[in-house]
Amino acid sequence: MEAVILSKDQYQELIGRIDEIKSTISDTSKKPQDVFLDNADFLQLMNISKRTAQTWRDEGKISFSQIGNKIYYRMSDVQTLLNKNYNKAFKKTR
Repeated sequence: MEAVILSKDQYQELIGRIDEIKSTISDTSKKPQDVFLDNADFLQLMNISKRTAQTWRDEGKISFSQIGNKIYYRMSDVQTLLNKNYNKAFKKTR
């Protein structure tokens, strides 16, 4: 095993770069529950009609928040909906 000796300046530069990488990673990996979609964004994302979205809300398939007439969905709830309805690909047999 080889030992590597760094000067104080080299060590500080290395720590600075590690902190930059850590910061970049934490910025790009924000949790999806922090993101809200309004109804228009949800309809576009899922490629569905207003009526389908209303049915899903009425049936309890998707959670939502409502302020006045405006409806919002958490991105994490959208992912949960998709995960609950996920079907694995069928394995081909030879």
